[in-house]
Amino acid sequence: MSAATTRSRTPRTPDRLCVEAVDLARAAAEEAAFPGVVGEHVSAAAEGDRVVTHFFESKEPGYRGWRWAVTVTRASRAKNVTLDETVLLPGDDALLAPEWVPWSERLRPGDMGPGDLLPTDAEDLRLEPGWSGEDAPPPNSVVSTEMAELVEAEDADVTDRAVVPVRGSITAVAEELGMRRTRVLSRYGLHSAADRWDESFGAKTPMAQAAPASCVSCGFLVAIGGSLGQAFGVCANEFSPADGRLVSLSYGCGGHSEAAVMPAPLRPAPPVLDSMAADEFPLRPSPDTGSVPTSDLPAADLGHS
Repeated sequence: MSAATTRSRTPRTPDRLCVEAVDLARAAAEEAAFPGVVGEHVSAAAEGDRVVTHFFESKEPGYRGWRWAVTVTRASRAKNVTLDETVLLPGDDALLAPEWVPWSERLRPGDMGPGDLLPTDAEDLRLEPGWSGEDAPPPNSVVSTEMAELVEAEDADVTDRAVVPVRGSITAVAEELGMRRTRVLSRYGLHSAADRWDESFGAKTPMAQAAPASCVSCGFLVAIGGSLGQAFGVCANEFSPADGRLVSLSYGCGGHSEAAVMPAPLRPAPPVLDSMAADEFPLRPSPDTGSVPTSDLPAADLGHS
């Protein structure tokens, strides 16, 4: 091992005059900090030849474990110690802010608001080209070389030149085929979406576990197309907690259309009248009936005396 390497690894001896310049270092720290937040002198460390850093305790709220570091130095063969820099540094047990995370990794579902834009990466694993085939458009395409030359020659209004995509690109082909989408969901994007929806409205949720039947047999289920339609649908029951949401076909709730079909209430029969006439009830027996002799009848009318 060389002598230079040995000297570089040997701990330096702090310069005596720089070590003794505690008052100079404290004055510099108090000038940079708020009044009363510079605490006791903690230690001094040699940074190089005639360069020493003094550490002071920080009493500033919110900076527990931090230290004021003031570096002082002096020139060779000089007796005056001068100030180098003052900075607030974290100690071993300092309270630090969490590690910075890019916004794209901090974003969570529901964080977007009106007017917010969420750009997607060109290499997003959830997306793939909507059409992958021959890049060159057919001769009769509005973006082909022949048609472009015809438009320029005859000044024909075949298409809006301001919105024509780059000739031969996937965007141009997708526009020509009427797909209107340059990229579509990849298999990874489909699976991640299915896992996310199944976690919220799937067979393992407490609501589905207590449901009398699954959504696959519910009349309120609206079918969707594509491969996701084989496992999901849209709930259209306004009283269901999943109304307007994509639900798994194995999901279920108490609002199933066939779970408890209520019978129609019985209506009372209309009244039946066999006669519209009134019977007479005389207070006195008729003389011609012969049931009671006339002589036996009281002299006065029946009633209270």
